[in-house]
Amino acid sequence: MFDYLKKSLLTGIGLALRSKDEIETLAKEFAEKSKMSQDETKEFLKDCQLKYEDARAGFDKKIEGTIEKILLKLDLPSKSDIKALNDRIDDLVEKLSDEK
Repeated sequence: MFDYLKKSLLTGIGLALRSKDEIETLAKEFAEKSKMSQDETKEFLKDCQLKYEDARAGFDKKIEGTIEKILLKLDLPSKSDIKALNDRIDDLVEKLSDEK
């Protein structure tokens, strides 16, 4: 039962959406209520922090991927496209200035 509760606290997208402080507070409360030893509590907090970082990184990658897909569908020019156009305009302006 204890392991089941521990695992359920560490998993899910809710973990990624909570702040690091909230996760630490929940983990500390859980450790106190389950009467963990000091070593168990430290290990549990460490596990919570690692799971939080993993979940957050995974969530961030998914969000970035979704944004990239949306931008591709909108067919918006990229930064490099705009830079290339600006470079071409600068070249044309320079050529026109040289001809005068």
